[in-house]
Amino acid sequence: MDYLKLGTTGLDGSPVAIGAMTYGEPDRGHPVWSLGEEESRPLIRHALEAGITFFDTANMYSNGSSEEILGRALKDFGHRDEVVIATKLRHPVRPGPNGRGLSRKAVMTEVEHSLRRLSTDYIDLYQVHRNDHATPLEETLQALSDLVTAGKVRYLGASSMHAWEFAKALHLQREHGWARFVSMQDHDNLLAREEEREMIPLCLDEGLGTIVWSPLVRGRLARPWEEARSTPRAEADADYADLLYTPATRDADRAIIDALGTIADDRGVSRAQIALAWLHHQPVVTAPLVGARTTEQIDDAVASLDLELDDDEIRALEAPCTPRYDVQGVSDEAELEAIRRRVPGMRLTS
Repeated sequence: MDYLKLGTTGLDGSPVAIGAMTYGEPDRGHPVWSLGEEESRPLIRHALEAGITFFDTANMYSNGSSEEILGRALKDFGHRDEVVIATKLRHPVRPGPNGRGLSRKAVMTEVEHSLRRLSTDYIDLYQVHRNDHATPLEETLQALSDLVTAGKVRYLGASSMHAWEFAKALHLQREHGWARFVSMQDHDNLLAREEEREMIPLCLDEGLGTIVWSPLVRGRLARPWEEARSTPRAEADADYADLLYTPATRDADRAIIDALGTIADDRGVSRAQIALAWLHHQPVVTAPLVGARTTEQIDDAVASLDLELDDDEIRALEAPCTPRYDVQGVSDEAELEAIRRRVPGMRLTS
């Protein structure tokens, strides 16, 4: 496998990353679809044996169980100096005051908990899991920079927010001489291409890599349109998926999925391989996050690296795309609910 630099840093990582939200004890988070430790470990080992070195998790996934499972597996099967461990903080991890957010207290507390759960003395990529509008941005950025200075974190990353917010953070980091964000974990796939408007050009200009969440649209790009809710997770996450992929774009989405199926059949490969190959074709994409539940899904992700789509195939996949409501910077449940009420029929101008 050929490894890629993360943005303009010297950090080498595999061009496919394992999204470890899938791995976590079911009784600590997602009883319908998460995999416990016994089921998760063989998958993590298989990924390592396939050459994947990039693993992403978060402190909130299965109430910390994801970090624990990933940390033990990487310690047993991997080489710490070779793997890239990424985790995130911001969302609620316990009830009561200071159990969420990006305050200095939260940053300093949560990094210690993550280090312990991950069984490591440093985190390669520490990411803010959305913005915290209840904390001054400068407070968060200085605290994160202090973690880099202390050697507990090697690099800093951000995740979905408005491009202007990310630009402001990058400006403040440069102005104060703080450690800067080197990556953006964004929502980018064949159905949701809103990041192409502002965020991707910003990352290009700043020399930042992107790590893509939901590259297969919660599995919708991996199977025919009629089977959109044919898995336990697809059914359990149906409401959130409908928020991200609204009825307003249903016809366009189906046309894209149908075109994807045609190309996959012509090529004799899986739909997932085509969808991931399209992402690898896009600028600044370092690695899509694959929440693999089977070794076959890991193998599909690795095989996608050898596929090169031609211009006609790319046009067929991209032509039906219809703009949709942009929820990139939305993190609060109340705001999400407000969008959920008004989103049917809503379209954006290109």
